Amino acid sequence: MSQTGHYWDNLWVNVNLATMQQGQGYGEIHDGAIATRHGKIVWLGKRSELPAGVQVTEEHDAQGRWLTPGLIDCHTHIVYAGNRSNEWEARLNGVPYEQIAREGGGIVSTVRATRECDFESLLHQSLPRVRSLVAEGVTTLEIKSGYGLDLATEEKMLRVAREIQTRLGVTVRTTFLGAHALPPEYAGRADAYIDEVCNVMLPALVSQRLVDAVDAFCENIGFTPAQTERVFQAARQHDLPVKLHAEQLSDQGGAQLTARYGGLSADHLEHLSAQGIAAMAQSGTVAVLLPGAFYYLRDTQLPPVQAMRDAGVAMAVSTDCNPGTSPMTSLLLAMNMACTIFRLTPQEALRGTTIHAAKALGLDDTHGSLELGKKADFALWEIDRPGDLAYAMGFNPCAGTVKNGKALLKNPVHG
Repeated sequence: MSQTGHYWDNLWVNVNLATMQQGQGYGEIHDGAIATRHGKIVWLGKRSELPAGVQVTEEHDAQGRWLTPGLIDCHTHIVYAGNRSNEWEARLNGVPYEQIAREGGGIVSTVRATRECDFESLLHQSLPRVRSLVAEGVTTLEIKSGYGLDLATEEKMLRVAREIQTRLGVTVRTTFLGAHALPPEYAGRADAYIDEVCNVMLPALVSQRLVDAVDAFCENIGFTPAQTERVFQAARQHDLPVKLHAEQLSDQGGAQLTARYGGLSADHLEHLSAQGIAAMAQSGTVAVLLPGAFYYLRDTQLPPVQAMRDAGVAMAVSTDCNPGTSPMTSLLLAMNMACTIFRLTPQEALRGTTIHAAKALGLDDTHGSLELGKKADFALWEIDRPGDLAYAMGFNPCAGTVKNGKALLKNPVHG
């Protein structure tokens, strides 16, 4: 595979590559090498095929480890304040969720805590959760707003997300989720709140360059398809891509709506219909599977994985990190759950956290696989084979990560 220029910044040798290129399985290259220049991949292949005469600034011996694209967590609500473990414990003790909500619990409690939290405190609470992901090989993640439900707090959340990118060196894609739930002050006035989301909040946040995509919660306890479409229309006016929390609790036709707007992804999808699958397959909309929420809510309606597989719908896997239904900060565990609960193969799970997750964020031209010209974002693993990444529960085999060709993390556990 060809080189660029006469010198390379970095070269990794004695490494096994799982390139995750489309249509190539894991894309395994044993005893390989990979080179970077200016933060991008400029050569990869068998070590025996390395060209002669190229000057290398720094050469690294990977000691026979495996190297994959940096993992991508494409659906998180990881910026929030407060703690809802008391509600979880109450539910396990038999207290109905409706009673918890009446007493000020549920998403309203997270909204209240996040509104009351200042920027620095919100950042301080959120950073450890993101560091947990980074320690497991994540180099790119999405962070949604949606726990403010007013302009000031939504802005604060998105600014914290941008600051996390600066502090930790990871790529963060921000998603405006103003249409997440109805705030208490708009009780009984959902259309008026959607007016606020579309006409006030979104334009203000776009003007501050805080929004990369727009999301909504289309559900019988969320917003109607008509209200969701209004959000999508507003996003289109600002040339922003859309995605959707769709078909988690019931079939609202959200997947078809998302596909009609060329959406990046439809997420959850436990109640996805055949019509929704066909629409997503035609539009190229990614199905984002969230096994953590399925597990945590003790759901029994599995997403139609085989039907999506048969239709050629790309499937991504994510943590859905959030305080109420998936307080998970391990993408490796999400991969294992996707295999054991949803019956993905380990290869599909890794594809779902690399190339398909990149597509769910609109980044597949630059991220998610080891290919010439793509970002030099890597994760190095102390494993015997790529399938091991979805195999072990509670064990982190990540030896280190590279972001834009430079070391981001080194795990001392693996030397």
